[in-house]
This record gives sequence, structure tokens and C-alpha cells, in this order.
Amino acid sequence: MNKALLKRFKITRSGKMLHQPTGQNHFLAKKSGNSRRAKRGKKHFNYLAKTLNKII
Repeated sequence: MNKALLKRFKITRSGKMLHQPTGQNHFLAKKSGNSRRAKRGKKHFNYLAKTLNKII
């Protein structure tokens, strides 16, 4: 198993892959409240999901 990939992605029980998109960790102080709330949480990752499942 590739532990670097496992740290960046979460695989749900149904097999979907979730990830934290880039640019959402810090430097958010100047952003509006709406944009900060929109950046919260993980997003569904569909691109190359089958390939990443093989690597993991």
C-alpha cells in the first residue's frame, strides 16, 4: 500500500474517494465568510479514481 496516498485520500464505505483540495488550509483570513465556508470539508474525487484504487 502507498501510505502517502492513503494520507491524502479517504475512501468511503461505498468506495467513493474524498480529498481535501489545495489552497484551503491557511491564508484564509482575508477571504469572505462565504468563501471560507465553501472551502470547508472534503470534496468528491472522481478523476482517475479507478487508477488510484489500484495503486492503493
